[in-house]
Parts: sequence; structure tokens; C-alpha cells
Amino acid sequence: MNQSILVVNCGSSSLKLALFDENEKKIASAMAERLNQADSFAHIDGDNQPIALPTNTNHKQALQALVSAFKEGRLMSEAPSSIGHRVVHGGETFREAVLIDDSVVAAISNCAGLAPLHNPVNLAGIEATREQFPDTPQIAVFDTAYHQTLAPRAFLYALPEAYYRDWAVRRYGFHGISHFFMVNEAARRLGKTPETTSIISAHLGNGCSITAIKDGLSVDTSMGLTPLEGLVMGTRSGDIDPGLFEYLRTRGVALEDVHKVLNHESGLLGISGQTNDMRTLCELANNGHEPSALAIEIFCFRLAKYVGAMMASLSHLDALVFTGGIGENSLQVREKTLSHLKLLGFNLDANNNDCHGRRTEGRIEHSNSRFPVLVIPTNEELVIAREAKRLAQAS
Repeated sequence: MNQSILVVNCGSSSLKLALFDENEKKIASAMAERLNQADSFAHIDGDNQPIALPTNTNHKQALQALVSAFKEGRLMSEAPSSIGHRVVHGGETFREAVLIDDSVVAAISNCAGLAPLHNPVNLAGIEATREQFPDTPQIAVFDTAYHQTLAPRAFLYALPEAYYRDWAVRRYGFHGISHFFMVNEAARRLGKTPETTSIISAHLGNGCSITAIKDGLSVDTSMGLTPLEGLVMGTRSGDIDPGLFEYLRTRGVALEDVHKVLNHESGLLGISGQTNDMRTLCELANNGHEPSALAIEIFCFRLAKYVGAMMASLSHLDALVFTGGIGENSLQVREKTLSHLKLLGFNLDANNNDCHGRRTEGRIEHSNSRFPVLVIPTNEELVIAREAKRLAQAS
């Protein structure tokens, strides 16, 4: 079997691999989880047989185990023709995907202070594949790069200028790979070109962000210096009053504890007191659990407010697009969110929403809606594979 592109996505405690052939068709995918813990485990998607991992497996060991499993299953030849890596933070250095060399590795490392949980493990994946496949072109695709088209009015905070000049404090935005895919796929479905397409893209999963895209370019986005800012998320608070930090300090709460709470114990989990899983929250709410119902209401109300805010950055709107695990699968979230946007002319078709737009090329708006509303499954792996293929062929 002739596949040529390996996509590597390293999380803080996980590793995802995907294989694509030269026609950009996905062949296989695999995942290792709970890395650097005693109960690390891995599997090839669709295969019920676990892949044996040593105790406290690190990213390098996990990658070697998954690649070996691909080869043993005759899914992968000796070496791919290119390897694409998802890298969370490229700072202001990277505006697009790049071919990896030592200088790129150093620049990614220099951005680690902006993404301390992500860039170091992204580098671990890069180092592991460069060691295992030293002759294969390797490409870095950045989550922040797509948002480098933001104007200063959108990316600067109202802080002393030296904070940006000396410490690079600004809005960077994330989920850029997904938002880039959204505008291209929305343009295709609407019969337009990306360069003439303007959408609001809502990526809703455990992490959530919303982006205004004008004529194919990101012009505003909800996540900021870090992925904490913006929408209510699974365990992240999203927007809060910065004065909270000083107030909690007077209550004896340490800064590091506030950081932990805002990132890991807030959002849907914090409000509901139960879970960060939207499916479970909807079940609980339907059974009368009021905190779960409130969590959903807050999530949707905040999202609707951001949709309205993003329209300020656009001269016209071709579609509102829902994606991510929640955006693609939660008809309740889409319904509740759009119920807050009727003043702007959004109107939902309940039948099309119930089937997630699968019978209508993703379209779920009512015929009298002022704007189209689409549900589009994201495909970040495909974007990375395409960039890897493009840059490898050009090198």
C-alpha cells in the first residue's frame, strides 16, 4: 500500500498519528494516551487490539510504538514521503507552514513561554520523527499562523505599549488550522472562492473559539495570548474580570491555584459541578438537573454574544459555521445559540438541525433566515497533510 504523508499531533499527554496516501485519502489513524503516566495505552483506530506500551511511556516511545504497529499491519512503508506536525504556537515568527530545519526548531522552542504545555511536546514529536526518519521532509503547521492577518486594532490589548514591544503580549488566537479549513469548505459548499468568502467560524469542542473571516482571512478571534480567553469551554472559564485575581488573593488563593482553576476546573465542568461533556450535560438537563441546564444556557448565551461581536469585523456575512465535537453534534447548542440571534435575522430549520444538516450539505437555516447557517465537520489532519505534501514537493 502506497501512502506518503504522516501527520503527527502531540498533546500534553497524548499522541495522535494519521496516515494519508498521495491522493490525500486517509488510510489509518492511531492514538496513544496518558503518556508519562503508569497506565499509558495506545491503539489503532478501528482495531480493538491495544498496542503494548512500557510504563510511563514518553512521546518518543509512543511514536516508535505506533509507527511499528502501522508497519506490522502493512499500513505503512519504510518511510513516508513527508511528515506534517501540528504546532500550537508560532508567535509572530510564523505566518504559514514551514519546512523544518534547526532554525525552525529553535524558533518553536523560543515560543515555548507562550505555550508551555504544548510547544515542548510538539518539539518532542518533531525530534522523535527527525531521528526516526532523518531523510524525510518535515513540515510544521501552526495553529496561530492563520490569525497573523489580524490588524493591530484586533490583536493589541489596551495595555502599556512596552508589554507588546518587550514581551510580545498580544492576541494570537488558536484553532487556526480548523478555521482555515472552515472557510475553504464553506466556500466550496456556497459555490464561492475562499478569497471572496466571509464567515463566522465557531469551533466548539472541549476548547472553543470563534473567528471572523473576511474574504478568506482571519480578522478577529476570541482566544487571546493563551487559549483561556473567550468563550466558555469544557474546563476553561473563558472571559473573566481580571480583578478576580486580586480578589482571590485577598481570600488566600495562590496565583498558581487560580491558574489551575481557570484552566481545568471551570467552564462547563465548573458551572455544572458534574462534567465537561456536552452530551452528558444535555442528558442531565433533560432529567431536571438545574446546574447542568444553567451551564448549557451560559455556554450558548456567551457564544451568541460573540457571534454578534464578530459581525463588527465584517462588511458582509456569507454564513455562520458550526464545527468541532459540540458544534457538529449538539443540535441543542445550535438551537439555543440561534434563539438569541433572531434580532440579527438568524433562523433555524428544526428538521435540518435535527439531522445536523447531513441531508442538506450542512445547511440548517430556515428559508427565511437572513444568513446561511452550516454544520461542517472539521478536518485539521487533512490541512496538515496537504501542507506537508505541498512543501515537501517544493523542497
